[in-house]
Amino acid sequence: MPEFDVVDLEPTDHPEPGERVPDFTRPLVNHEYWEDRSLSELVDAGDTESESGGSEPTIVVFTPMVGSFLATYVWDELAEREWDERAGRVVGITAANPYAVKRFLEENDLPFSLFADPANGVAKSYDVVHDLDGMAGITEPRLAFLALESDLSVADAWVATEWPGFPDYDDLEERFGLE
Repeated sequence: MPEFDVVDLEPTDHPEPGERVPDFTRPLVNHEYWEDRSLSELVDAGDTESESGGSEPTIVVFTPMVGSFLATYVWDELAEREWDERAGRVVGITAANPYAVKRFLEENDLPFSLFADPANGVAKSYDVVHDLDGMAGITEPRLAFLALESDLSVADAWVATEWPGFPDYDDLEERFGLE
């Protein structure tokens, strides 16, 4: 992996377990097309029962702009770990337009759908925003993983505290019930 200076990120007031997240509607992009979808209808549609009889949460993954090394690394890691098959639903959110998201999914052959949020409004409303150094007015989401219940309440969360910062994926899988 390339060498980077690790930068501590400012603390956030991101959604914590037990809190409800704000609903939103954005273009949801996959390999074939995109359409406006709300998070609430997606979470409701993804509400599946686990083998233990409980509902599996929807995992929402905020990543920096598509095409960045960090976004590519994270989505490749999740595909390799088969999160698309192990979780009820996994969906991403990134600060990019639908054309860029579709191209990213196709070029990397990823089995996920991502919300296109070019103005980065969702990350701002969830307080998981990252201001890019040296680029006035340009922001992107910081890396964050939220496990959401069908009522949009947070079951568990991991939010990066440094850039670049990655979770311990084994720990995250355990916390999110993906073992």
